[in-house]
Amino acid sequence: MTIARRTRRRRTLAASATTALAVGLLSLGAAPAAHADTLPTLCNPAVDRTTAEPVNVQVTPLVTDFLIYNVAPGSTGHHSDILTRVNSATTTVDNKTEITATASALFLKVEVKVGFSVQKTTSSTTSTTVSDTWDLVDPGRYGLYRGTRVVTGQYVNRVCAQTGGPNTGIWVTTSPSPGTFTTYESPEIGSVRCAPAEAAGTVRRAAQLLISSC
Repeated sequence: MTIARRTRRRRTLAASATTALAVGLLSLGAAPAAHADTLPTLCNPAVDRTTAEPVNVQVTPLVTDFLIYNVAPGSTGHHSDILTRVNSATTTVDNKTEITATASALFLKVEVKVGFSVQKTTSSTTSTTVSDTWDLVDPGRYGLYRGTRVVTGQYVNRVCAQTGGPNTGIWVTTSPSPGTFTTYESPEIGSVRCAPAEAAGTVRRAAQLLISSC
């Protein structure tokens, strides 16, 4: 049986030799999912002014904290431990970590495109660390993890240009080149076993691929 839940509690961190061996596997099975770009064309100059539109958006599962744990036959599997940080996710716009109100509005549009909530303020998974308790009642080899879905992409600035009457216009891209952004979903904490295989493109699958000697 596995347990997955989300948390925003402040936690503690410790090193794990077992985890260090798995860090090199972080990118396995984590091919990014791309989202098609369909930008609006018509606008109302009396209402619409400027906007930033996300383009070339990709979603990638990422394990940020991890630990391998073995449950022996006959043991209760009630286990408290501290996970090791193996990666991190941070909100950025144009490689800057300070998220402005304009950037927050951009991330609202990113949410619509990817279909799930993302961080819209200055945030990083390194601001919290993970110490938790797992009830692992079945014997076997487990990966205890915290992870998230990281959203990366570009954005273009556009202005509503009047083409006829006061309420008729089209969006015109004003950026000479697109900007870049990174954000991420609220992290999840859970446990996963070697089998069965978890769904591709999920945080659970990314964590499963870090379990060595399955």
